[in-house]
Amino acid sequence: MVQKITLKLLNLLGNMAKKQYIDVEIDKLTNSIVNTISGEVFETEFCRVSSKEIKKKDWVFDWHKELKDKNNQVYKMTTVENKTVIQGLVSFRKDEGFVFINLIESANFNRGKEKLYEGVGGNMFAYACKTSKDAGFGGFVSFISKTSLMEYYNKSLGAIRTIGQRMVIVDNDAEQLIERYFKNK
Repeated sequence: MVQKITLKLLNLLGNMAKKQYIDVEIDKLTNSIVNTISGEVFETEFCRVSSKEIKKKDWVFDWHKELKDKNNQVYKMTTVENKTVIQGLVSFRKDEGFVFINLIESANFNRGKEKLYEGVGGNMFAYACKTSKDAGFGGFVSFISKTSLMEYYNKSLGAIRTIGQRMVIVDNDAEQLIERYFKNK
């Protein structure tokens, strides 16, 4: 079964014309997100985002363009305590047998050495894996990585290189991410 899905995945990925390279930082795999100053842990949640909630100046990528494509599902990640501050955004689409991540981005205050929270990137990948599992795809997730980050995503997420810069998170690695971030959900 895994081999059949993997072959189907490789064929579909080979035909994808749209190339957006994933380069979000996986600083730390946590159980949620962790404040870098206080060490306090915050539970997170995901819900669909509207264009009104996204200010272009706060993001590197054009999320309004992502929202216009009706095939995309665009989610914001917030803390349960503060649903108005977006910690990160993720856009994906369900394909045949897997979820394809189009774009993923941590909020500007969660990037670099002075970031406010750790665990944002891993949390968003875990959500994509959970969505895949909930859809009956076994947690299979695919994305196109920047070449320089392929080894990094392999080590941090267990992602496997397939064709070119395309990577997949499958089976046990997907399940580990889901368990880490969504154990009680």
